[in-house]
Amino acid sequence: MSYGYAQQQPPGKSRTGLIVSLSVVGGVVVLLAVGVLIALLSGRGSSSGGPGPGEVRASGVPSEAPSAGEADAKGDVRITRCRVDPLTEWPDADVEIVNGADDRASYIVSVEFLDGDGTRRASGLATVTDLEAGRKAVENAQGLGEVPGKMTCEVAEVTRIPAR
Repeated sequence: MSYGYAQQQPPGKSRTGLIVSLSVVGGVVVLLAVGVLIALLSGRGSSSGGPGPGEVRASGVPSEAPSAGEADAKGDVRITRCRVDPLTEWPDADVEIVNGADDRASYIVSVEFLDGDGTRRASGLATVTDLEAGRKAVENAQGLGEVPGKMTCEVAEVTRIPAR
């Protein structure tokens, strides 16, 4: 016996939750990797217990002014792509790093994502370890958060850590 009711299929599931979850997990993994890198590098400081040259105190203020070699590390970095992901609507940038030092080095690059008014809306990190002198690497800096309207990307800070 039929009552004339059509059986309806449930609507398809959205994958937005999965994408957001994976993006957040990826961001946490990157932050943990940077934390491990910083912890490993801070273990190589002076034996006096205080920070060595160029290392950071707990307040986030460098113990000394950067040397001329560290100051020009920003010149080793340029943004090659700046966009808002059409699916997540989060900003990301490709960062090209060319090791301009005389020896192998690791880099931590902070990128800021600015709206059309120049207001910082998000930030992201790109890292590369043990880059040989004169060699190039391209890494992605992923921002967490939406940037409405027009967006620009800027290199905010570059830390170059010489290999030991």
